Amino acid sequence: MKIVVFGLTISSSWGNGHATLWRGLCRALAGRGHEVVFFERDTPYYAENRDLHEIPGGRLVLYPDWESIRGRAAAEIADADVAMVTSYCPDGLAATEAVLDARGALRVFYDLDTPVTLSRMARGETTGYIGPDGLAGFDLVLSYTGGVALDELKSRLGARRVAPLYGHVDPETHRPAAPLERFRADLSYLGTYAADRQAALEQLFVEPARLRPGRRFLIGGAQYPQDFPWTDNIFFVRHLPPDEHPAFFCSGRLTLNVTREAMAAMGWCPSGRLFEAASCGVPILSDTWEGLDAFFAPDAEILTAETTEDALAAIDLSDAELNRIAKAARERTLAEHTSVRRAIELEQLVSEALRPTPALVEA
Repeated sequence: MKIVVFGLTISSSWGNGHATLWRGLCRALAGRGHEVVFFERDTPYYAENRDLHEIPGGRLVLYPDWESIRGRAAAEIADADVAMVTSYCPDGLAATEAVLDARGALRVFYDLDTPVTLSRMARGETTGYIGPDGLAGFDLVLSYTGGVALDELKSRLGARRVAPLYGHVDPETHRPAAPLERFRADLSYLGTYAADRQAALEQLFVEPARLRPGRRFLIGGAQYPQDFPWTDNIFFVRHLPPDEHPAFFCSGRLTLNVTREAMAAMGWCPSGRLFEAASCGVPILSDTWEGLDAFFAPDAEILTAETTEDALAAIDLSDAELNRIAKAARERTLAEHTSVRRAIELEQLVSEALRPTPALVEA
């Protein structure tokens, strides 16, 4: 099938989690015989940090403004089996109008930021990618977040058919790699700075660093402020492209996952970093949230922490215990959380959405 996507970015992994997810999913879909046409506005921020220029088995359409590709977008949609708008698409409203005008394609909205979307709507704010009519016009609404979020997409935004399409990992990109001395750490953390993660990061990373001055701690990411509470044993590497993630993860004894506040509060929203680290064969320490145990078994496949003491206990585990947990998490990830697995799930969801309802069959 041909899938046309209007999204935030696939060409730049700088400071966002969308790009890596789309790259893995597009590769998996291409491998299963599908074609993805991805429309991305060519914004300076991502253009200056572009690390992908072509989609294997698909097409990347970079455009300066909506008017310049309005006609092409309509033509691609007319020839598509699935037309999709995603959260944070900078031309989300215009793309939605084009998609909802489609007659042949299945009209899909994919919210990769559902808790943020719902919290902004609850405060009476606009999103820039969902219009006044909500999501009622779409045939299928996909959510990066499951649980109660699916009900709220229906009750608040009028979605008629909803389903989760969770994060995932491409094992061809994220796999065990040789460690590098510059990434060596007793505890690492990979993530863009976010104010709503700071409290948890200080509790589970910064404070343990203060209490374990003989250990080495490493942060990789972008947009960290100068007043971040660095200590002498916390080291920093600027934003890393996806092809350097495996070496980053594999150079540490343990890596930390911290979920954004709105996502942790809603639950059922696994970060792609969880699956990336697990696929690399690295033990993971994560903050806790409802639904985590649906993806990894606590203490068997993942370590969890709510307090600084919990984090210190994880850091002090033996290499043998950490390796046991890492091995179990990798096996679970390769079985259930790969990009190919999500591509198959997407195929099934599209097939179900296209299936006539019993009422229509009888008519």
